Amino acid sequence: MSYQPNDPYRARQTAPLTQSLPRRTMREVTHGPSLPAGAAVPVPQAQQASELAQRYELLDRLGVPTAASEDFDELARDMATRAGFLYGFVNLFLEEQTFVGLHQPPADSGYVIVGRTMSRDHGWCPEVIARKKALPLHDVHASPRFSGNPVVDAVGIRSYFGAPLIHDSGTVLGTVCVIDPEKRPLSEARRLRDIVINAGVRAMDHIARAPVR
Repeated sequence: MSYQPNDPYRARQTAPLTQSLPRRTMREVTHGPSLPAGAAVPVPQAQQASELAQRYELLDRLGVPTAASEDFDELARDMATRAGFLYGFVNLFLEEQTFVGLHQPPADSGYVIVGRTMSRDHGWCPEVIARKKALPLHDVHASPRFSGNPVVDAVGIRSYFGAPLIHDSGTVLGTVCVIDPEKRPLSEARRLRDIVINAGVRAMDHIARAPVR
């Protein structure tokens, strides 16, 4: 059964709002991005470039495409449905966060419609990448560390659950996550975390089954 909304963030609009998730501005590219509360500590540029090269090399060797995938879309849909969340993502950390798997409300639903990419330093997935373990946020406003985030204002997000995609080699390829405009009871946090962790295992199984080049 899908989660029934009762939060004002979910109020239907007269027309759908279509937008990409937040991106860095030209000023941020030139002078460096400001670090919102809750953002992961920035990774040195050389280390970031090395990790990106490792991801591309591994994805190429495994034959995993970096474009949208019906299989990953289905996985994102199943994960979001099980959790009762509006949005689900299978996210590769490339030059941008790239949603090779995406589930979201229909275009005519009146909810915010997001694109397939987002800046690497926005959202809570950078924190998951840095810590290399799941991040359960039943209410992002419960902690100042995680409440100040561009995605909160862009989509009106109140809850986030994410888990890393870690290859056997130790390379962190990205994340799986669900987000929603309504907070969840703390008592539900463990169950929702486990749903996302299990989806991450399924995503890595799919990646491992890709034809090796």
